[in-house]
Amino acid sequence: MHAAVLIAGAGDVGMRVAGRFVALGHPVFALRRHPPGAAPAGVTWLRGDLTEPGSLTGLPAVATVIYAPTPASRDEGAYRSVFVHGLRHLIQALPTAPTRTVFASSTAVYGEQGGGWVDEDTPPDPPGFNGRVLLEAERWLGLAGVGGVAVRLAGLYGPGRTQLLDRLREGNASVPRGRGIYANRIHVEDAAAALVHVARLAEPAPVYIGVDDTPVPIDVLYDYLATLAGGPVPPEGPPPAGVGNKRLSNARLRASGFRCAWPDARQGYAALV
Repeated sequence: MHAAVLIAGAGDVGMRVAGRFVALGHPVFALRRHPPGAAPAGVTWLRGDLTEPGSLTGLPAVATVIYAPTPASRDEGAYRSVFVHGLRHLIQALPTAPTRTVFASSTAVYGEQGGGWVDEDTPPDPPGFNGRVLLEAERWLGLAGVGGVAVRLAGLYGPGRTQLLDRLREGNASVPRGRGIYANRIHVEDAAAALVHVARLAEPAPVYIGVDDTPVPIDVLYDYLATLAGGPVPPEGPPPAGVGNKRLSNARLRASGFRCAWPDARQGYAALV
């Protein structure tokens, strides 16, 4: 029998992770505030609210935790409640300390880099509250004695995450042109696979960047996707707010043996269409 896994925050990414662990033969527990009916085969629902420690009772002993919750709203209080306090509540509520805890963090911990390459040795410089809160949670986890590893995920896309395609199809997106501003993406299935891969490494590094192999100038990506979606070429406009300009490297993740099924977002988006 393989060791048990707890998915804390069993939303889209979390349930994709759960399915992969089930396929590998692991018993999987999935924690949600409101479990949605019957659980998928191999998964046991647990009811609990990460922001309410009194609700986290009777949790099973597990060897691995995947921490991938979604805040209730996009403000600092909600982020701090689920990522900082919620992580502590969960670890304290478990009957035994897990040997591996993988935190689904974000590349929002990096600031403006002038289009330069960014890897795990690049000093974090979060420009917004989201990156600051995630970095605080990462640092707490690294000292908690529960085998903490942070996977800093880039922008997710994939089934159910087609808002950009919809905006381009409708002519509701603009793009900065000719300024060398890069987009960094990872397919949601590759994100889930990366979390599972890191959880199963014998001696993981403390931090990995979860991104595909191919940073693409954002105007090149948007023009390609507009054609793919059957929309107009997007006009000149400002870059997306709060993400900075950088080329994210997945060299450390690749060196650990991981390979993206979708190494270039253009391929991944084309498969969606």
